[in-house]
Amino acid sequence: MEDNKITQIVAAARAKKATDVHIIAGAPLLFRIGKDLIPYTPSRLTGEEARELAFQFLSTDQQELFRQRLDFDLMAADKGGRYRVNISYNDGAVGAVIRILPEEPRTLEALHMPPVVNYLAAQTKGLVLITGSTSQGKTTTMSAMISEINTHQRKHVVTIEDPIETVHLNRQSIVRQREVGRDTATFASGLRAALRQDPDVIAIGEMRDYETIRIALTAAETGVLVLSTLHVISIDKVIERLLSYAPVEDEIHLRYLLAGALQGIIHQELLPTLEGGKRVAVEVLIATDAAKNVLRNRGAFHLRNVIATGAKFGMITMEQSINALLAEGAITPEVAAAVMTNY
Repeated sequence: MEDNKITQIVAAARAKKATDVHIIAGAPLLFRIGKDLIPYTPSRLTGEEARELAFQFLSTDQQELFRQRLDFDLMAADKGGRYRVNISYNDGAVGAVIRILPEEPRTLEALHMPPVVNYLAAQTKGLVLITGSTSQGKTTTMSAMISEINTHQRKHVVTIEDPIETVHLNRQSIVRQREVGRDTATFASGLRAALRQDPDVIAIGEMRDYETIRIALTAAETGVLVLSTLHVISIDKVIERLLSYAPVEDEIHLRYLLAGALQGIIHQELLPTLEGGKRVAVEVLIATDAAKNVLRNRGAFHLRNVIATGAKFGMITMEQSINALLAEGAITPEVAAAVMTNY
């Protein structure tokens, strides 16, 4: 393939509403459309072609860093929009995966989020977690919540991201976006600095270590709204996941910090639709007294009972969300059944 093809390839992917482009030696160019990888080229890429395409993203210095690190992440942009790129070695050959990013933040309405998510975005302090496994749209939801705040409230929002995926222009609010590795050394150092910047809202791309978790919980308990994502397969795994980062002697302290700070948890499953797109099914926990009691003292599996009996507080079970999508005709019974095996 000829040089300087990346812009055309990404433009074609956007036109086909692909979410990802895969560049792999020994395979055709592949577009992720819905849940499937669809070939874009009839012929397979050679190792040299795959390397040349991937290296179009990198300067000479970055190519040398890639050879040392064996992996490289970066953000790129052209007139069509922004995209996130991961370049790696695969069985000795260079390849890349390009994630196509939305040109503007999605709105909560466009994501079909229930009203309780708007309620959580309107809180003035506390912690809101967006949870789910990998590639379930957690960052998109957090970006939509930031956009909701930016559009309807006069706040100072500081984000700490790795990398920055969606750019927020100042509207009613001021949004300062900081990228780990470029604008701040780590999530924890960026979070400490944010607390000295008169924030109303702090959005942390991901809870990755105990120091970040501890500072975030303290900030949330003392008057800042903290939004963050966490990789877990279900809400009742949240405590276990957070405690896995903490020293054993800090378990009780962390439980009490979480119970004091938590406003709610939005757990997501991103599902393929009958029309070839994707929709989010959500399970929502609101931090009622009953939920806080579980967080402080009991096994996290009791949170499922709290959600099931918490409709009057706006809580939603995954089963309710899945059934609503089925009734709408958005997903197939097979998709619904596959999700519900975990609930």
